[in-house]
Amino acid sequence: MMTSVGKRFFGGLLIAGFIGLHPAVATEASTAPVRGGTLTWLVTPEPSSIVPLTTTAGGNAEIGPKVVEGLLTYDQKLNPKPLLATAWSVSKDGLQYRFTLRRGVKWHDGTSFTSDDVAYSILTLKQAHPRGRSTFANVTDVRTPDPYTVVIELSKPAPFLLTALSGSESPIVPKHVYQGTDIVSNPHNSAPIGTGPFVFKEFVRGDHILLERNPDYWDKPKPYVDRIIVRFLPDAAARAAALETGAANLGDQAIPLADVKRFSTLPGFQVDTTNWPYASNHQQLIFNLDTPVLKDKAVRRAISQAVDVNALNRVVWYGYGTVSAAAIGVANSRYHDPDIHYFPYDSAQANATLDSLGLKRGPDGKRFALRLLYNPFQDPRAAEFVRQSLARIGIDAQVQSYDFGTYVVKAYTDRAFDITLEALANVFDPTVGVQRVFWSKNFKIGLPFSNAAHYSNPEVDRLLEAASVETDENERRQLFRQFQRIVHDDIPSIEFGANPNVTIASTKVKDYASTGEGLRGNFADLYILP
Repeated sequence: MMTSVGKRFFGGLLIAGFIGLHPAVATEASTAPVRGGTLTWLVTPEPSSIVPLTTTAGGNAEIGPKVVEGLLTYDQKLNPKPLLATAWSVSKDGLQYRFTLRRGVKWHDGTSFTSDDVAYSILTLKQAHPRGRSTFANVTDVRTPDPYTVVIELSKPAPFLLTALSGSESPIVPKHVYQGTDIVSNPHNSAPIGTGPFVFKEFVRGDHILLERNPDYWDKPKPYVDRIIVRFLPDAAARAAALETGAANLGDQAIPLADVKRFSTLPGFQVDTTNWPYASNHQQLIFNLDTPVLKDKAVRRAISQAVDVNALNRVVWYGYGTVSAAAIGVANSRYHDPDIHYFPYDSAQANATLDSLGLKRGPDGKRFALRLLYNPFQDPRAAEFVRQSLARIGIDAQVQSYDFGTYVVKAYTDRAFDITLEALANVFDPTVGVQRVFWSKNFKIGLPFSNAAHYSNPEVDRLLEAASVETDENERRQLFRQFQRIVHDDIPSIEFGANPNVTIASTKVKDYASTGEGLRGNFADLYILP
């Protein structure tokens, strides 16, 4: 049930005037930030928690940084900028990172922020965060010589580390509310205490999250807006209507792709399709290699020849996606291997292969069944596209639809799937965003968004581990290219590439994506014109 607070806010918004839309980054030079107003932000699907401490889920990575910050933020070229850390240095051998922390910062409960919080957070991320297990794998110690200095010691270089310290990727959490608790079930994951520009007020499941302006934020006079209401509307048509009527003034992946062209022509609206460099969207179809029939690479290749990803882009993504047969997508141009191509789409050859393997069709025309899951961040029509594709070669792909929290448990704890459509973004560096998917040491029951395939190849492990410590950029590029070729040949997954990233924002909403993190920034710069 909606609280009285929620009712009051939503009631005012529903009778508000018509709201228009604007590009993400540019702000008119003549416009100065304005205090006040409410941002109503549509986020889908609803996350199971808020802080991105034990999960890389999109909702957590977007909402969490408004409350819980990172050491650094990043510009559009991913150059680091100060946040909770004001200065930093790296030793010549790459084995020591020293950070000077911002003084006078308070947690939202009034407790002082210190180096102990940073040390605790880094070591927790190393153990509990799906990508943090690889990001901080080389961390041997986090020293705190004084309350405003943190020294991270490494056993091997980590050339990606300085880019991994945003609030969406490596949130700094309060030691005094987490220490001695079960990290995964700590209630503050859903009711966070942070240092950020907005203070958590309430989370009404199935309806909204309410955040209010932090009057004691360290970066005064920011933030500019009085409150953020994050609304959860599971129906895409309802989200589009909320934007059109002015009930919401920001929408992330909110409207059906079929509506993109229409929205782009409506007066007062602008569609923003930026693929923010910090997230670098990427989707894939992952095989469960513990499923007996899928252990045979020939079966996996037959399935890959039955799924025409270019057709999926046209039919499901309306041509707005950027397909990639390589595990490292096109957006990560430094490491992407453009010479990797899809196996030729050929359902006749796929049928012949399955016949030759003795997987004959039964009287009903079906060879065998597979449980097909999909992350709710995927378009459900992608699951239907795969189902129909496999039906043509006699495979009964049985689509199973779950809410986000249940999906995570089914896929990563119960492993109750044979194939799953995932949305595991490349993010800012392959060691952080891609290694987690294919590194054998990142297979762990119950760890979300890890090695779902249970893929293991010693040479792939060697290449990934070598690239993770290689400081020579050319050599690192070659290591990642070798990795992509082996993985493509092994077929633990079918890579789809970058799905469309569509944001709708009011022309009155300014600077909602002022950093390279896009909507995963902290919204401290965001303001709303009257």
